Amino acid sequence: MALTKETVVDQITVTENGTVLVREITRIMEDDVEISKQYHRTSFEKNVDVSAQPQQVQDICAAAWK
Repeated sequence: MALTKETVVDQITVTENGTVLVREITRIMEDDVEISKQYHRTSFEKNVDVSAQPQQVQDICAAAWK
């Protein structure tokens, strides 16, 4: 029985005013079968520092905030 935990960004949305909404999902897997999941949502306003975020979030922010 192998338990693993993975966290990935599964949704990125840009609102009309440029706010970037990010949803992450954390999955607990047992032998490649999902036994639990939890969502976490974060939002970023224009020109906030997103350098600690995953590259895909940084890229979307850069494009949205041009």
